Amino acid sequence: MLTSPTSDRSIAQSRWEQMFPTLDGRAIERLRRFGEAKTYAAGHPVFRAGQVTPGLIAVLSGKIEVTQRRGHDQAESIVTHGPGQFAGELAQLSARPSLVDADVLEPVDAIVIPTTRLQDLMVQEADLGEQIMRALILRRVRLLEGNIGGPIIIGHPNQTDVLRLQGFLARSAQPHRVLDCDTDPCARALVERFKFDPHHLPIVLCPNGKLLRNPGDRELARCLGLVTPINPEKIYDVAIVGAGPAGLAAAVYAGSEGLSAIVLDCRAFGGQAGASSRIENYLGFPTGISGLALMARAYNQAQKFGVEMAIPDEAKWLGRPSLGEGFYQLRIGDDETVQTRAVILACGVRYRRLDLPNLAEFEGSSIHYWASPIEGRLCKDQHVVLVGAGNSAGQAAVFLAGLARKVWLITRNNSLGANMSHYLAERVKARADIEVLTNTEVAALNGSDGNLESIRWRNNVTGEQEERAVRHLFLFIGADPNTDWLGQCGVKLDEKGFVHTGATIGKELKALETNLDGVFAIGDVRSGSVKRVAAAVGEGAQVVAAIHAHLARNARQPNIFGPVGAG
Repeated sequence: MLTSPTSDRSIAQSRWEQMFPTLDGRAIERLRRFGEAKTYAAGHPVFRAGQVTPGLIAVLSGKIEVTQRRGHDQAESIVTHGPGQFAGELAQLSARPSLVDADVLEPVDAIVIPTTRLQDLMVQEADLGEQIMRALILRRVRLLEGNIGGPIIIGHPNQTDVLRLQGFLARSAQPHRVLDCDTDPCARALVERFKFDPHHLPIVLCPNGKLLRNPGDRELARCLGLVTPINPEKIYDVAIVGAGPAGLAAAVYAGSEGLSAIVLDCRAFGGQAGASSRIENYLGFPTGISGLALMARAYNQAQKFGVEMAIPDEAKWLGRPSLGEGFYQLRIGDDETVQTRAVILACGVRYRRLDLPNLAEFEGSSIHYWASPIEGRLCKDQHVVLVGAGNSAGQAAVFLAGLARKVWLITRNNSLGANMSHYLAERVKARADIEVLTNTEVAALNGSDGNLESIRWRNNVTGEQEERAVRHLFLFIGADPNTDWLGQCGVKLDEKGFVHTGATIGKELKALETNLDGVFAIGDVRSGSVKRVAAAVGEGAQVVAAIHAHLARNARQPNIFGPVGAG
């Protein structure tokens, strides 16, 4: 969002007309049946940052100016909407609070389309819906590029909790700013005004005006409106635990086929795929795409079809509720519950950690489990060590090599070929700034005050050890199934903790069914699954057919709770 297409050389210039289209008279008439007519007087606030908006605002006459706050009583103009244009971005698609302000410059006649009707528009008016959806996505990209709107983090830029909050917001596609409390005058004044103890830093100023002291991810998400209370009385057709490629694919197909669905994830959407700097072997993207960009598309696509997102919200227990057979209950954070007719386990895996006594001391500041632009900025012109030999490790090594001075890629294997795609292994070998150390493992970490200073590694064949000054270590050494929370529900797991499905149970079950009727498992958490993004997406699509069959079987039995899809 800009005041003119020439004021930025990025997306605002190259795709201005798509970002801020002017709809013709026929398109406006097609919008009318999805909204209500409304008038606004000059000076009226249409919506405010931090507050849920009434919906998408299509301007028939008059002007609406969209602004961002740059300080106390200071506003910077982003764009002015005139007749035929509409105010809103992705927040309107899911009834999330606005990231910016909008005020009436000249008296406005408008059509206001609320979230539920906006989703209807996307489905029923394909070409018009595509045009609006593209504009909403591009506007969010512009907000992210310019760090426009969203919360302000105040602290030391390299502080562990600052990096944690930045990572959460980045992976949640939320624009934000970080102000250094030592060098930024506004940040320093705020800290001094409220007399914050250094131990309370970082602090976060949310768009709704609330000030949080070093919040957890979920507390911040609540303040930003990313997570809202769940209706304990509503009965969903399917609850999907996990928002990685498998879970989001299941959400898209379930929503597009009219099922009421909710997605839960304890961190952020995208799973491990969302942390990948570049995916080049996913069908349809010959030049590659970042994992976050791919997963953000799926996340928005699911919301387009009316899927509810509760992220971050952690599933802690699965069992039968008082409703009886044919229903399940999920208990999640803050003692909330989700009632559902079926459950899809797409809860994926959690990153493995090196077995070193002082590893936890450096996590968050010097130890990283993904390589995003945030970590890239920390490692600029430095020497870094990366442990792993799979595709994620290879992608991260190539990404970091473009920023760091040198990357040591350490693997216990005798080559990269066993677990890494051939094209990626060849690319790694061709980089002069990546040195591959095979038959090697990290032996010790040294540092102080939570900051890594050097790493010692050992060659397991020769026994030789070497220590280098390194401040950042990246770990891509595989993962373990995220199934600890399933211990009491009766779902069968294999010896490694992955969920048994189909023939692996020894019963006549469909491929993705668990031993519990109405509970399915897909993606990395499923025993015997192929650990690839495309395979996970395929299972996400496949499982929805099985869900339909399960719901149809139950629908033949007396059901006082309403038809499938009623929610």
